[in-house]
Amino acid sequence: MRIPARPTSPLFSGEEGKERTEIYFDQPSRTVTLKMLVQDRKGYFIPDLHSNNFAVYEDGVRQPATVNVENAPVALTLLMEHGGPTPALDRLLDIEIQMAAIHLLDLLGSGDRVQVLEYNNGVRTLVDFTSDISKAEAAIDTVPAPTLSELTLYDAVCNTLKESSSVEGRKTIILMSSGRDTFSKASYEDVLNAVKTSDTPVYVLDLARRLHHIADLEESAGPAAHFEWRAADTHLLEIGRASGARTYAVSDTVNLTDTYDDLLENLKLRYVITYRSTTNKRLDSPRNIRIELVDPRTGGPLRIVDSRGQLVNVRLLFQNTYVPARAAKTGTTQRPTAYLPVIYSRSYSSGSPKQ
Repeated sequence: MRIPARPTSPLFSGEEGKERTEIYFDQPSRTVTLKMLVQDRKGYFIPDLHSNNFAVYEDGVRQPATVNVENAPVALTLLMEHGGPTPALDRLLDIEIQMAAIHLLDLLGSGDRVQVLEYNNGVRTLVDFTSDISKAEAAIDTVPAPTLSELTLYDAVCNTLKESSSVEGRKTIILMSSGRDTFSKASYEDVLNAVKTSDTPVYVLDLARRLHHIADLEESAGPAAHFEWRAADTHLLEIGRASGARTYAVSDTVNLTDTYDDLLENLKLRYVITYRSTTNKRLDSPRNIRIELVDPRTGGPLRIVDSRGQLVNVRLLFQNTYVPARAAKTGTTQRPTAYLPVIYSRSYSSGSPKQ
């Protein structure tokens, strides 16, 4: 199988978190619906796979399955930094954040909903969830210039995660921040605990490097000259990773198209596997799932190469165990208990890829 060549390095920074996947069980029909990711080792989506490329096993028994690609609508909360302790620098950064935010909104689909929040010494709602993207853009355009203020990043993230628990469907928080926190009640450790236990991934647009660059261009950076930029950068990287999402270190906000394409692809695209379970176990007993990519002509492992003829190493990310009683109706959403990295090559003679 041949797929288009992708960049040789990931667009996100640092280590990628364990991304959430979904599994549902319909008790009357015994139908299992599993949403999974298929990526190369750099985190890029593997396209053009079909039902006959997937071998699905439940408790060791092969299950006839159908496979489709889902491009899910998303409920997106945009959480933007606004203000700070260095008014002149913060106004410059605020202009860039507004442009970056509107660029992202322009890429959303008709089924997506967006909520726009800004934070400084508290969180303010500019627009509550709406499918009218033009309304959200207008609200961002009319935000007044920031003034001298504290920044309560950690409180803002914790509070926004708490509010997101009641949001239904595929959801995410997009955090646009320099990583500065001057007056939060919550600690950095509180934030990490919040993102780890929440069901909402936090994708981060890390503007620490951008603000540091702006400060360096100023003749007198004032307090910014003594700010711990590396710590801010590290904290933002870890927030994205711990939440099961990605952090993008932004040094230039002029063209974020590739960054946003990567973010939205990772957030919205899933392979959806559907099968009727043949397992005759109690509905409160766990069941194990194994998935392999196969060549339908040979029944062996699927060999994937890019347009340059280079072998593509593939990993499958999915929830590999479930309890039907818990996955009924609303289903379960969790991070995989483990990534299942798979390298498909000619050297495999057995039907099971190495892991």
